[in-house]
Amino acid sequence: MDLTEKTIRKAIMYRGRILNVRCDDVLLPNGHTSVREVVDHHGGVCILAVRDDGKILFVRQFRYAYGEPVLELPAGKLEAGEDPFSAGCRELREETGMTASVYYDLGEDYPSPGYTNEIIHLYAAEGLSEVGQDLDDDEFLNVEAYTLDEALDMVYDGTLKDSKTQIALLKYSAMKDRGLLCPMSKENAE
Repeated sequence: MDLTEKTIRKAIMYRGRILNVRCDDVLLPNGHTSVREVVDHHGGVCILAVRDDGKILFVRQFRYAYGEPVLELPAGKLEAGEDPFSAGCRELREETGMTASVYYDLGEDYPSPGYTNEIIHLYAAEGLSEVGQDLDDDEFLNVEAYTLDEALDMVYDGTLKDSKTQIALLKYSAMKDRGLLCPMSKENAE
């Protein structure tokens, strides 16, 4: 069975700085119609950075939508058409003050496929060098470092609630254990 839903009409309900909201009419595989509410988002990037001592860098920042500080891996939104890897390098530098000499592609995450087209690109980084933080004017955060075991324990006990952080940690750990981490080629890492 073809599962494709065909768009009949797109209607933008809200146009914002970081997202748009649409209400689309669609034709279902059975010939009936329905409505799909969609949050259009340019996507994001998340980077798991490992220091030489084995500790992973995290940022703790207040997340307004949840009304609390959230511990997560360095991350940020993509600008329209921006290369995800370049954005990951930028976010690592801005938020933690680090650059890296080795990068690994950890794949993509669809954070909430029921209503958004956002894709978060996941990377890991090693061989860190300090270059100094460069936070945005409206960005306030604390950098913290934990071992992989400590971070995984926080995933398991529910302390780490951010999904992109959970997924990046679990994938990195599993890929490392299975010998599947392959440094990105020089062309992809520039």
